Amino acid sequence: MTVTYTSRVATARFGGFSQLLLLWRGSIYKLLYRELLLFLAAYLGLSLAYRFLLSEEQKRLFEKLVLYCDKSANLIPVSFVLGFYVALVLERWWGQFRSVPAPDGLMVAVAGNVHGADARGRILRRTLMRYGSLAALLVLRAVSTAVYKRFPTTDHLVEAGFLTREERRRLEGLRSPYNKFWVPCAWFGALAGQARREGRVRDDCALKLLMEELNRFRGHCSLLFHYDWISVPLVYTQVVTIAVYTFFVTCLIGRQFLDPAQGYAGHELDLGVPVFTLLQFFFYVGWLKVAEQLINPFGEDDDDFETNTLIDRNFQVSMLAVDELYGEVPALERDRYWDAASPRAPYTAAAAPLRQPPFRGSAFDVALAKEDMQFQPLEDIGETLDPPPRPPPGAFTQRFSLLRRKNSAGSEGAPPGDGDSLGGDTAILLGDAAGGDSSPQDHWLLPPSVDDMV
Repeated sequence: MTVTYTSRVATARFGGFSQLLLLWRGSIYKLLYRELLLFLAAYLGLSLAYRFLLSEEQKRLFEKLVLYCDKSANLIPVSFVLGFYVALVLERWWGQFRSVPAPDGLMVAVAGNVHGADARGRILRRTLMRYGSLAALLVLRAVSTAVYKRFPTTDHLVEAGFLTREERRRLEGLRSPYNKFWVPCAWFGALAGQARREGRVRDDCALKLLMEELNRFRGHCSLLFHYDWISVPLVYTQVVTIAVYTFFVTCLIGRQFLDPAQGYAGHELDLGVPVFTLLQFFFYVGWLKVAEQLINPFGEDDDDFETNTLIDRNFQVSMLAVDELYGEVPALERDRYWDAASPRAPYTAAAAPLRQPPFRGSAFDVALAKEDMQFQPLEDIGETLDPPPRPPPGAFTQRFSLLRRKNSAGSEGAPPGDGDSLGGDTAILLGDAAGGDSSPQDHWLLPPSVDDMV
């Protein structure tokens, strides 16, 4: 199903993407050609009726309708509504791909923490991974039509080896109307606890790791099931679909070529076939079709996920990891670069031109003149954070006298020369004013107006 073209565009070159335009499987042409032919046939039918079937009076009425529809079509915000919708669907599509459960982490945890080379250890590991594969299969069977066609009943699961007859009896005997993909996860946890009691899982940390990987795997199964359950709100899908199709129904009339002899603005040329309207239909309706295909990637479209291939791969790999490869470690040997102080892997003749020097930072190659690289004495540079200078002797007395004169002249009802009446303007010198020792950090606190006056 999935159309893979990544290798064709691995290297960007002139006309690289143009090669993809000739592909048919998974292409926009295959997805859209029926709608495009229907739109073109309807447009040409109206055009022929206008030219050969209508009377002169009917033509004038039709021309007014064309002008009205052409003006009104611009009121439908197709690109705005459609753009947000496709962005939402694409984000959802990527989230569904990331939520497909993969058993790799679980199988590594089982192979490394459930010990025993005897038959008991082997059956424990294989059963644990079979439970994981069964949980994923029950979810995929519920969301993918391709998987359901492959395993339509639990009898098929028994025949395929994912379930035993006893397990099927227990699974079907559990009275619950909901999807039972979580049941194999519960069996996995119970069996892992039993293996711990038997000493096959040697400590609680190993059991904890097994349960963490199980919960991560179960979380992916649950998320995938909820993606299938909670769809994009139907009202949003309806709004977008109605907007797109209403726009092009309006264009069927509004984009008709009119008789140039009538002198209508914008209708000086009669091409017969609306080339740019067809391109607009191709882009907008094609965009809507892309969203239609991506909104549920578990169907049978060309670009839907290969769920059956995923089941085959995951089941086989997980069984190999916990059984055939259990305890199998290749003999330890000194590697080729054992005595090399600076090991470097070789290049073939084809790959040698691709070799690049190591990256050491974007500022590494900055060039400086020799004189600019000499350190300068600190006394020649100067300090930018020097403390403020200490006020000269007598500055406080002079400043305070100015304030007294100003307050005496500007305060109503205050006797002239009354030093105790300062009104609203005050000056405080921290340090000397308090009779203490002043330090270089002492400074004046003055109202802005007094500062400006002085």
